[in-house]
Amino acid sequence: MLYQIYDMQRSLMEPFADLALTASKVFTNPLMPLSHLPNAQRISATYDLIHRLGKDYVKPEFGIRSVDVDGVEVAIHERIEIDKPFCELRRFKRFSDDTATLAKLKNQPAVLVVAPLSGHYATLLRDTVKTMLKDHKVYITDWKNARLVPLENGDFHLDDYVNHVQEFIRHLQKQYGNCHIMSVCQPTVPVLAAVSLMASRGETTPLSMTMMGGPIDARKSPTAVNDLATQRSIEWFENNVIFRVPSSFPGAGRQVYPGFLQHTGFVAMNPDHHLGSHYDYFKDLVKGDKESSEAHRKFYDEYNAVLDMDANYYLQTIQTVFREFKLVNGTWDVRNTQGKVERVRPQDIKTTALMTVEGELDDISGSGQTAAAHDLCSGIPKNQRKHYEAKGAGHYGIFSGRRWREMVYPEVKQFILQHALKAGKAPVAPVVAVAAAPKAAAVATAKAVKPAATQPAVKTKAATVAKPAVKSAVVVATQTPAAAKPVKAAVVAQPAVKAATPRVAAKPAVKTSPVKTAAVKPAEAKPAAPVATAASAAPAPVPAVPAAPAMVSAPAVVPPVPVVADTTGDNATV
Repeated sequence: MLYQIYDMQRSLMEPFADLALTASKVFTNPLMPLSHLPNAQRISATYDLIHRLGKDYVKPEFGIRSVDVDGVEVAIHERIEIDKPFCELRRFKRFSDDTATLAKLKNQPAVLVVAPLSGHYATLLRDTVKTMLKDHKVYITDWKNARLVPLENGDFHLDDYVNHVQEFIRHLQKQYGNCHIMSVCQPTVPVLAAVSLMASRGETTPLSMTMMGGPIDARKSPTAVNDLATQRSIEWFENNVIFRVPSSFPGAGRQVYPGFLQHTGFVAMNPDHHLGSHYDYFKDLVKGDKESSEAHRKFYDEYNAVLDMDANYYLQTIQTVFREFKLVNGTWDVRNTQGKVERVRPQDIKTTALMTVEGELDDISGSGQTAAAHDLCSGIPKNQRKHYEAKGAGHYGIFSGRRWREMVYPEVKQFILQHALKAGKAPVAPVVAVAAAPKAAAVATAKAVKPAATQPAVKTKAATVAKPAVKSAVVVATQTPAAAKPVKAAVVAQPAVKAATPRVAAKPAVKTSPVKTAAVKPAEAKPAAPVATAASAAPAPVPAVPAAPAMVSAPAVVPPVPVVADTTGDNATV
């Protein structure tokens, strides 16, 4: 019932708020006689303040039209890559007709920014996105207002959030080979769960993940937000903050945690600060300080625009993150899109670098809450982990404003670039590239023989077994020891002779060098395997360096692929 009362009150206030704006303009327009009255500027400021306190704030736009990249203006086109009932994956595509700039942009890493679903819109991260666009391809999760989602689209759960993040990661991996992921505040928990589940399944995980000001372990340095969640029972939240959407919205009947209650909670945390900010705005209007008053409008247009959250998601977040601490206790189970329940195991993450960021004065996510991710991700090497504390920064300061741009972003940029470069280095271990084939392909390995004083090194020629209509399936490259001469890699296609035929040994497919070798007796022949090798012997025993293990044609684990250029669209985009 509270939501219906609130909606009625907003409907009644709307015409008066518009009237107050009109009156404010009347007292400032020099062509109007009332503007020349004594204290006209003060009266106009009063009406303007009434208008802002009474108006309804809608979702603002990102409004990023261009960014400056090393002195070159790069145009930004905002578009939706994936549209789901409760979320959009939004991309900020960059355009430039400068050849050098375009080449630089195409080689930059792709980053998925996961925005919080905690009452505000993703546009709260506008400054985050705009700053990162100078050096990265940027995507962001844009969560929808639950009151605008019809009931036929179903409910939204915390498990759905985790599954959405995994889907978006795979989308970027399909586009660029791999990506980096950044989470701000609330999504640090579901993002860590998403990457953990991917690692547990053996999927390719992001090159790096950056977590900023999130409640990974809400037991550490509890804030007012944490205290409220622990002091009240889950039944209290169900009975006091969950309401149905009024009939005037598309999502009529859906149970939600209303955004106006969340906004009230935000203001109640620092009432003196907000009261002083509005009084300063009034004085700026009276003085005619347009720059300061406009800055106030921009901030509160964003801050006052809030969205509703589905009741299932909200209550599950409180229960999982703030009451039972399931992530840190190792008891969190997530149901995937196929209906299978999986345990979240952050210790399974081994190939994703981790960076955590905290604000020294953060009053929402206390000190140590985000850094707790390092203890959970024990599988990540220490040299792949980093923690940074922004001195003098509050919660919003770590992702927006001067401290974000001057202190936090340079650290984040360097961390992402460092691990993007590492991903592009040539691997030391043998690399197996597997191509699709109707049947399992045979593999040949090349052996390196250590040279002896009485016998020259044996150089084995490449063995090739071909079968019509089947192209090469597997290429094996091994690292040659320093003491041995290089051995050509063997390229083997689908064998023409069945593996079970022992007669293959009677007719070897591999020829040797002029060095005499011992003939293989038919009686000693072993059943032919899918691996073709050359058995070489010398008049005297010669100690040989053990050859690398034979690579079979099973699915190979390919190292993370470096971020590649975005070739989608015309040549002037990235």
